[in-house]
Amino acid sequence: MIGLELVVVIGAVIVVCGVISRRTGVAGPILLLLSGAALGFAPALRDVHLPSELVLLVLLPLLLYWEALNTSLREIRATFRGVVLASTLLVVATAAAVAATAHALGMPWGPAWVLGAAVAPTDATAVSALARSLPRRNVTVLRAECLVNDGTALVVYGLAVGVTLGEETLTAGHVAGLVAVSYFGGIAIGALVAWLAIQARRGVQDTILTNVLLLLTPFSAYLAAELVDASGVLAVVVAGLIMSQAAPRVVSAATRRLGFSFLTLSTYLINAALFVLVGLEAHSSVRSLHSTDLVTALVAIVVVYAVLVVVRFAFLVVSAYTIRLLDRRPSQRLRRVSNRARVVSTMAGFRGAVSLAVALSVPATLDSGAPFPDRDLIVLVTAGVVAMTLVVQGLLLGRTVRWAALPDDGGVERELNLALITATQDALDHLPEIAATLGTDPRVAERVRGEYTERLDLMRSEDDADPAVLLDEQNSELRLALLARKRASVIRLRDAQTIDDTVLRQIQAHLDVEELRLSREGLDEE
Repeated sequence: MIGLELVVVIGAVIVVCGVISRRTGVAGPILLLLSGAALGFAPALRDVHLPSELVLLVLLPLLLYWEALNTSLREIRATFRGVVLASTLLVVATAAAVAATAHALGMPWGPAWVLGAAVAPTDATAVSALARSLPRRNVTVLRAECLVNDGTALVVYGLAVGVTLGEETLTAGHVAGLVAVSYFGGIAIGALVAWLAIQARRGVQDTILTNVLLLLTPFSAYLAAELVDASGVLAVVVAGLIMSQAAPRVVSAATRRLGFSFLTLSTYLINAALFVLVGLEAHSSVRSLHSTDLVTALVAIVVVYAVLVVVRFAFLVVSAYTIRLLDRRPSQRLRRVSNRARVVSTMAGFRGAVSLAVALSVPATLDSGAPFPDRDLIVLVTAGVVAMTLVVQGLLLGRTVRWAALPDDGGVERELNLALITATQDALDHLPEIAATLGTDPRVAERVRGEYTERLDLMRSEDDADPAVLLDEQNSELRLALLARKRASVIRLRDAQTIDDTVLRQIQAHLDVEELRLSREGLDEE
């Protein structure tokens, strides 16, 4: 099928599924996946496949970088031990359990480990899209786990494929060396690329060029790491986390707004398109199955999926109680959660396009020229497991969250109120000094002082549980309504040919900036 036609079809599916999702409440990724599977019945789409190289080498760095930029480093530090355990030991344990299960079902050990490595890591994009209803801490832990576990899974995958092809040996020293290079090399390269990007941004003032540097950062980190056999995934994540801390100081508001808008749209389109392509590939993998019958493959999908769920829940419980036995500090007791919360974390362990891309990247033949054992079964089981995690767990997650009765996370609102009060008071304290430096007219300075003082009094009012947020909402609503009136007036002048279209566009640009600043939706997205 011509590429342009595929773009139009996927774009139309994204729009339709987005509208249906908002009207029905069904998660968008589920609808996109099912739509992709349905599109697989179209003869013209039967030759469309998920490009594994494109996912792993182009899309994955950008998606991971965006997730790292939007992940709380403070929360990662607070839950660092759990994140490390889930992104390393849990991945290895899951891959081993799936490999043992697949071997028991008749698959050779090499391909069984390849399958285990493919389905072991949870998917950052799927978690972000489907787990938004969870409290902030839960989402942060899940996202942080997803950011790192791909690196672990790719190491296991490389070993499994290498052993099957006869290119790797499983000695303890060799494996330890590969892991050390992968992790420590990836971390070091990610930090180096982030430092270089920060220095480059300080020397580039142009908004467009600065955002080009933004796009180059994840790809540079991934490429540099892969060139020395380190983990490109870890390099991208480390670079993203460092940039998330440095960017507020070295990036201008205009650059940040342009980059945020571009990455929000592009990552949304990429994620949505990947879910559609996963559905298409799941349909295609059924037609491509030759090494066994479909019933056996479907049984393998269900069994492997069950193993994933059981192993994840068991690991979360065992690791938590082991930590409780070893760490009796009061700070550790404050971080304890219930087993119901662990059920939620288990249900939020979605698999996604990266798993399927890993399975599709399995070489078609061995060095001898013989077909890679059970490659078609690996692809089908991976596609089926991805589909089951998205559909089954995606549909059940909301009910599971309500059943778990997780404690309300009011930290964001409290910190927002604190930040607004502190920033306003600091600005008010320094107003005379700033006004004198700028040579501001005393009448202007006094008017600004009055506005800031009034805002500060309202923020500190005890009449409402969250006065700062309430004030912002009311202020935004009123100003947005007035902007709408101004916009309508200017358009009427243009329609009456009193002003030119050029004038309209200039005024509209100023109104758009103000509307974006005030828009509550824009604030929620950030």
